[in-house]
Parts: sequence; structure tokens; C-alpha cells
Amino acid sequence: MTIAARLLLGFLASVLLLMGVGFFGLDRIGVVRDTTEAIVTHDIWAYRALQGVVQTQVTMIDERRAAVVTYMMESQHPAAAASGISAKVSAAEAHWKRLADAGEKQLDHAIAQTTGYEQTALTGGSIGRADSWHQITDLLQQAQSQYSVLREDSLNQFTAMTSGDLNAVIAAEPKLVADNMAFGVILSRAEDALQTGSNAGEQRIAALYQQSRTLLVWAVIASLLVAIGIAWSILRSIVRPLDAFIAFAERVGRGDLTGEPLRVGRDELGRLGATLNAMAESLRQVGRQSREITSTLNAAAAQIRASTQQQAASVEQQLAALQETAATADEITHSGARIAARAQEVIQAAQASVQTSANGLRAVSEAVRAMDAIRDQGEVVASNIVALSEKTQAIGEIIMTVNDISERSHLLALNAAIEAAAAGENGRSFAVVASELKVLADQAKEATLQVRSILGEIQRGINTSVMLTEEAVKRVAVGRERSDVTERTIEEITASVQESVQTFQQIVASTNQQQIGIEQVMGALQNIRQASQQTAAGTRELDTAAGNLAELSRQLMVLGDRYKT
Repeated sequence: MTIAARLLLGFLASVLLLMGVGFFGLDRIGVVRDTTEAIVTHDIWAYRALQGVVQTQVTMIDERRAAVVTYMMESQHPAAAASGISAKVSAAEAHWKRLADAGEKQLDHAIAQTTGYEQTALTGGSIGRADSWHQITDLLQQAQSQYSVLREDSLNQFTAMTSGDLNAVIAAEPKLVADNMAFGVILSRAEDALQTGSNAGEQRIAALYQQSRTLLVWAVIASLLVAIGIAWSILRSIVRPLDAFIAFAERVGRGDLTGEPLRVGRDELGRLGATLNAMAESLRQVGRQSREITSTLNAAAAQIRASTQQQAASVEQQLAALQETAATADEITHSGARIAARAQEVIQAAQASVQTSANGLRAVSEAVRAMDAIRDQGEVVASNIVALSEKTQAIGEIIMTVNDISERSHLLALNAAIEAAAAGENGRSFAVVASELKVLADQAKEATLQVRSILGEIQRGINTSVMLTEEAVKRVAVGRERSDVTERTIEEITASVQESVQTFQQIVASTNQQQIGIEQVMGALQNIRQASQQTAAGTRELDTAAGNLAELSRQLMVLGDRYKT
């Protein structure tokens, strides 16, 4: 359930609770109003009914006394006709009977109503008012019995008046007065019972009002407690996941990615947890990839450094070999000079031709051996240069791998920066890490470009050295052939002294040519030595770049170790 749905449900529940409390309060107000209205209506009706009975009694007394007074006044005049008196008495009697019938109906109706009010009071739980209505009903029944006695005595008096019995009329008066007083006492007691019932009704209304107010207060308190419980549960369902998210973000900010993943649900917090889990997983993958790439880069840097050190050692050996070759060539040059001097001496003194030819033969043999040594050393130099070229190619491949690694690191830094920007405030620390990773990737790329440039210069120098070495080997081969010719010539000089002068002239010419070839070889060796020195300098620069690359890989390892996966 989403947070908005939970808040809406909590608001609806609170509104329903408030509506329930309102309806309950209205119901209790209605009960108090109905009870008050019923009590007041019943009491007023009963009071009016009693007053009506009392008024009917008073009217009956007045009518009866008026009839008695009329009868007694008429009876004092003997001249009055008896029929006239009887007519007046009969009319008064008839009117009194109608009043008596009305009073009797009033009593019957009052008894029926009070009986119903008693049942209603019992149903409403008002025991005091039920007792009052029961007492009023009993008193009205007593009044009904007394009313019957009063009516009977009154009718007897009217009968006495009709018959002209004055004494009976006078004798009936005290009894009627007593009956009326007894009837009045009963009605007075009924009024007192009604007052008691009214007091009980007031107490009932007050108790019902107090009960309704208490129930309403408890209902309000209960609704407030329920509303507080709902609000607390909603707040707890929101705050606890937020606390967990804050702790998770702080843990990730410290570089600890080994914690448990967050709760994932369908609400907004669940989607946020899924996003944070995905971010943490991406960081784990970035950390693992960074470690793998850094390890690969470190291994490549170590391999490059080992190769450059080996290449440096090979270049030093080549320099030593070139220096030996130069020394040998210098010796050959001096030997050629000596051969030329010897040839001149042979031309000048043919007598020493045999000894000179022997010396020349030895010198030629030495020259052949020197040529063989130069050729062998040139072949070694060529093979070393070829191996150096292959190693530089391998270094170029490694540099391409390092460049690819720097490109991937740059891409990873860009993705990490995007993820950090998407995370907002919580991803600020990771944005710094992504920026550092990008800077390191740029430095690695710049280093690879420098190394690639240096390797290009080394490769060009190596190609030049290979060409010069091949040319030197070819020239040494030519020198060897010429030395062979010289050796054969010396042997021919030894065999034929007569042709010594001509032969030694050829030796002089050949020696001059050999001197020129040796000088060319010396120039080629000088070029090779310069190229080797350049190669050594480039190798040292490559070793420095490899050291920088190793330091960069170490920094990447330190940066990757900040995150525990």
C-alpha cells in the first residue's frame, strides 16, 4: 500500500471516527430531548387532567349547591307551584349529570393514560417515575370510587329535592361535603404524587444528560486514542523505513557495501529501497570491476616495467658489443694501415717479399677473423634489435589494453557520476569518488599517449638500426670476400715471388678499398651506437612511464579498497 493510500485511509478513518462521535452525540441529544419531551408532556397532561377533574368537581359542587339554594328558596314560598320547582330541579339535575358523566370520562381517560405512562416509564428505565405513575393510577382509581359515592349521594339529594323532602336535602349536605373533601384529598395526593414524579423526571433527565455527556466524553477520548494509534502506525510505517534508508545511505557513504539490502515494497519507500539497492549493487559492480581493471593494469604495468628493464639490459649489452666492434674495426683500420706500409716496403724491397707476404697472410687471417666477428656481432645486434622491435610491439599492445582500460574507467566514472546525480544529496560522496576515478582515468590515458609516442620513436630508431645493421652485415660480407681474395693473392705471392710487386700493388689497392669499407663499417657502427643510445634513453623513459603507471594502478587499488563488497 502506498504512503498516499495509507494517509488517505488514516484521514478517512479519522473522519469516520469524528462522524461516529458526532452521530453518537446527536443520538444522545435526541434521547435526552425525547425523554425530556416525554416527561414534560406526560407531566403537563397529567397536571391538566387533574386540574380538569378538579374543575369539573368544583363546577359540579357549584351546580349542585345552586340547585339546593334554588330549591330551598322556592320551598320558602308555599305559593310556588310544585311543578315549577320540580322543573328547575330536573333541569339542574340533568345538567349536573352531564357534568358528572364528563368528570367520569375524564377520570377513566386519566386512569388509562397514567397506566400507559407507567408502562412507558418501566420501558424507559425510570423506576421512580413508574412508581409515581402507579401511585397516581391507584389514587385516580380511589378517586373514581369516591367519585361514584359522591355521584350517588348527589343523585340522592337531587331525588330528595325532586320529591320535596327538605329534611333529606339538608341531611345529605354534610355527607356530600365530606365526600367532596375526601375526593379533593385524593386529588391533592395525586397532585403530590405527580410532583414527586416530576421531580423524578427531572432527576432522570439530569442523570440521562450526565450519562450522555460522560459517554460522549469517553467516545471522544476513544476516538482520539484510535486516531492517535492510526497516526502513530502510519508514522511508524514511514519513519522506520526512512531510518533504515538513512543508515543504509550513511553506510554506503562510508564505503561499506556489504550490508543487507533494503526492504522492497509497492509503496514509494519500497521503490526508493529498490533504487538504493540497485545503486548499491551498481557500486559493488563498479568496485569489483575497478579492482579487476586495477589488478590487470598493475600486472600490465609490472610486465611493461620488466620488459623495459630487460630491454634496457639488452640495449646495454648491445652498446657494449658495439663498443667492442668499434674497437675491433679500429684495430682492423690500423692493421690495414700496417698492411699498406708493409706492401710499400715489399715493393721497395722485393727481397723481403716472402716475409712480408707471410705477415700479410697473418694480417689477412686476422682481418677475416675480425670480419667474422663483426658479422656475428652484427647478426646478434640484428637479432636483438628484432627482439626489441617485437617487445616494443608487445608494449604497444599492452598500451592499447591500458588505453582501453582508461576508456572503460572513464565510462565507469561517467556512469557513477550519473548514478550519484540521480541519488541527489545521498550520492554526493560517491560523486567525489566518480570525479577522482575520472581524473585517474584521464591521467592513465595521458600516460598511455606519452608511452605510445615514446614507443613510436623507439620503433623508428629500431627500424633505422635494423637497416644500418643489415647494411653493415652486407659490407662485412663484402669485406670478407675481399679478404679471401687478399689471402689468395698473398698465397699466390708466396708461390710466385716474380709477381710479388704486381701482387703487392693489388694488395695495396685492396687494402685501400678495405680501409674505405672499414671506415664505412665504423660509420655504420657509430650510427648503430647512437641509435642504441637513443633506444636506451627511450627505454629509460618507458621504464619511468611504467613506474608512473604502476603508481597510478596503486592509487586505483587504494581508491577501490574504500568500498567493501
